[in-house]
Amino acid sequence: MSRKQRRLSLIGAALAVLAVAFALVLFALKDSIVFFNSPTELVEKQIKPGQRVRIGGLVKEGSVTRGNDLAVRFEVTDGKSTVSVAYRGLLPDLFREGQGVVAEGALDAEGKFEADSVLAKHDETYMPREVADALKKQGHWMQDHQTRFGSAPRERPQ
Repeated sequence: MSRKQRRLSLIGAALAVLAVAFALVLFALKDSIVFFNSPTELVEKQIKPGQRVRIGGLVKEGSVTRGNDLAVRFEVTDGKSTVSVAYRGLLPDLFREGQGVVAEGALDAEGKFEADSVLAKHDETYMPREVADALKKQGHWMQDHQTRFGSAPRERPQ
């Protein structure tokens, strides 16, 4: 085997190892690549208790109840399905009913979502594009709030 052939076979073997590693990473992350699941997707996927997921949607009006020791219960909806969320800790200042939220945690054995972190929108005119797109897909999109949901093109100042 010539020196050039050895070099090419070494490069080929390295590329094959990298391709296998990349395929294994993608396979391991296939269910986690999505930033969040809507409540409808969470119900349809029938996620096992204890599996970590992120859900996103709107905080259902009238669903927020506060308990002792910073315990909070609320419901996240996409207009079609609703998921009950339990959280213990400080909520973001901008968290309120009717606004976009993303919660990260796991389902318990009863099907309730136990969140360990809650993210709220950063101002009254923004919602993550993924949340807005999921709400559009579920038919819970309000046309007059188009600029609120991050979908309308932004105008440049002159």
